[in-house]
Amino acid sequence: MSGRRSAARLVLARLVQLPVVLLAVFVITFTLAWLIPGSPLEGPEGRRPPEAVAEAMRAQYDLDDPVRFGVQYLGRASGIAWLVGAHDRPFDLGPSLAHENWTVNEIVASGLPVSATVGLGAVGLALVIGLGLGVLAAIRPGGWIDGLATGIALVGVSVPTFVTGALLLGVSGAWLRVVPVAGWGSPAHLVLPVLTLSLPFAAYLTRLVRAGMLEELGSDHVRAARARGLSEPRVVLQYALRSALPPVIAYLGPALAIAMTGSFIVERVFAVPGIGTHFVDAVLAKDLTLVMGVVLVYAAMLVLFNLLVDLVLRLVDPRLG
Repeated sequence: MSGRRSAARLVLARLVQLPVVLLAVFVITFTLAWLIPGSPLEGPEGRRPPEAVAEAMRAQYDLDDPVRFGVQYLGRASGIAWLVGAHDRPFDLGPSLAHENWTVNEIVASGLPVSATVGLGAVGLALVIGLGLGVLAAIRPGGWIDGLATGIALVGVSVPTFVTGALLLGVSGAWLRVVPVAGWGSPAHLVLPVLTLSLPFAAYLTRLVRAGMLEELGSDHVRAARARGLSEPRVVLQYALRSALPPVIAYLGPALAIAMTGSFIVERVFAVPGIGTHFVDAVLAKDLTLVMGVVLVYAAMLVLFNLLVDLVLRLVDPRLG
């Protein structure tokens, strides 16, 4: 019963923190975005409407007044304007200033599932690689598998994703030609982006699992399990690995948020129409509403995924409750 009360308090506390976090993110991001030189109505990436139309848009969206623009946008995006009857729908992230006839809600709704597909696939593959290599490396420390796992982890952490993506792009496009090198529309298009995005996560997970397993394999409860005559696979999986999982689960919160909202570089390299690609285009065009919308969605997902991870940690280790 106390565990349920603890989980309920945690959920309530995080839900109270959510608007505070989003407000801080909004203020910082809006300030930085407003300071970017140029205008979405003037740059070559923007709409470039006639001057009369541009003036009307500046007046409608208060593009010449950062305070009024920020306050009105925040009211619509947070749902407060809808609650007080000043707007006709809640959580309205506004119209895209650079993409005519598109709202930010529509752009996010179209790009987020694409990024989520790539992100979930990357985290799933990273878990398989990280858990497998980490366990095998810890069972035989100093062996060739340990050396291989350490080398893969070092490369995965050290090499930037744009380098990995470019190498896979060149190898697949010039030599193998087994899977598409760019675009979206079939399961085959997932292979290269998922593999590229998964490598840094897999490298970090391998290091986490290996370190945790080495510590647990030398602990008293594992030695006691071996003394009772339990088989080595059961000792490794049921006792050592389970005890080593909390740091791995804790890492998955921010990892899932980062992966699901899309890696900007990976999406650009492989021409994936995810939310990361839209964000890069929005920054180049100074599309303030789209920049703010994507950042707020990312911040909300980060808080919610961390909450989910904390709840899972309490299930794995009741002592945390």
